[in-house]
Amino acid sequence: QVQLVESGGGLVQPGGSLRLSCAASGRIFSLNVMGWYRQAPGSERELVAAIGNSGSTNYADSVKGRFTISRDNAKTTVYLQMNSLKPEDTAVYYCNIHQWEPLSRDYWGRGTQVTVSS
Repeated sequence: QVQLVESGGGLVQPGGSLRLSCAASGRIFSLNVMGWYRQAPGSERELVAAIGNSGSTNYADSVKGRFTISRDNAKTTVYLQMNSLKPEDTAVYYCNIHQWEPLSRDYWGRGTQVTVSS
């Protein structure tokens, strides 16, 4: 099993910044992709950003140029630096890890609330 624990959410004014962290523990295999998803009230969960072991990244168009995902493989921790936050970034942010061993599957954190409001 894999456990994911997020931290760093909160309330911030428009234009502000937040940094989310997610620590993974348990049965972590070397080949994986870690990422952040978000879900706003009444909306489906959507991908925000993802990063592979090699450092390759993928971002939602809505956050390109404002958010940066990074990871520390030694600590199996993934970060999301969020700058120039907008009210539409308000959502619960979930950490995710996808592994292909022993079976291809996703694991999820419990989520952390990010609220952008003046």
